[in-house]
Amino acid sequence: MHPDQLDIDVALVRRLLSTQFPHWAELPLEPFASDGTVNAIYRLGDALAVRLPLRPGGERSLRNERRCLERLAPRLPLAVPVPVARGRPGEGYPCEWSVFRWLEGERWRSGCVADPCSAARDLARFVVALRRLDASDGPRNPRGDRGWPLATRDAWVERSITALGREIDARAVRAEWETALAAPVWAGPPVWFHGDLFDNNLLLANGRLAAVLDFGIAGVGDPACDQVPAWALFSGASREAFRRELGGDDASWARARGWALSQALLAWPYYRDTNPNMVVRSQRTIAELLGD
Repeated sequence: MHPDQLDIDVALVRRLLSTQFPHWAELPLEPFASDGTVNAIYRLGDALAVRLPLRPGGERSLRNERRCLERLAPRLPLAVPVPVARGRPGEGYPCEWSVFRWLEGERWRSGCVADPCSAARDLARFVVALRRLDASDGPRNPRGDRGWPLATRDAWVERSITALGREIDARAVRAEWETALAAPVWAGPPVWFHGDLFDNNLLLANGRLAAVLDFGIAGVGDPACDQVPAWALFSGASREAFRRELGGDDASWARARGWALSQALLAWPYYRDTNPNMVVRSQRTIAELLGD
């Protein structure tokens, strides 16, 4: 997916485990198919998962996740990842890596959600609980985008619109983006956000939302980015259920539309040939925004 992506396979992960965590070295190990873009995932035995950054420097997300989860996990209403061990660079692999407890569940798919409105309310309650936590010394987003003013993404958005050419209605998309940019910026104190509430980071159990994964870009700032599921996951009645449960003023929802649009626009051309699920999600999000 990335031009600087590292070579990671079962043999490498097995060597890393053997040298650093030999008590796990003989457990069954197999790659876990995922459209995640930051970490490779390997299931280790029945109870553990190994996550390894796909790119040099990717360990920043794992470090941020560990720090955030130490503070947030006990106070959240859904299951979240539990770090078990931190691996060091080695065996030719240049990054830190992590072992987590395996969380049982089924990846969020719209056809598997028993009651979309109930799921929308459950996700909104998770976001509300996160926002209520003390953010006085929380981290600013390590990528410098989530939680920051939308204007920081303007040049990226314009490049993506150009790259997509006739695949989108450029006039409508630009009008949507300009409306979001014109919304009042966040003027309140920094608030906790997850920053990546998409289908690949949500687990279902018996059709209900059960867990939220990947806090690698969690931080504090403008929390409007956590309102993106309104268009990335929901539609119609479930979108309205999410909005009502979450609340927020018109400005926050205008910024949220900008976040949803910009994330879709950036992902579509970048992952066009390497991550079809990301492309489909981006296309759906843009269609929902323009139709809403």
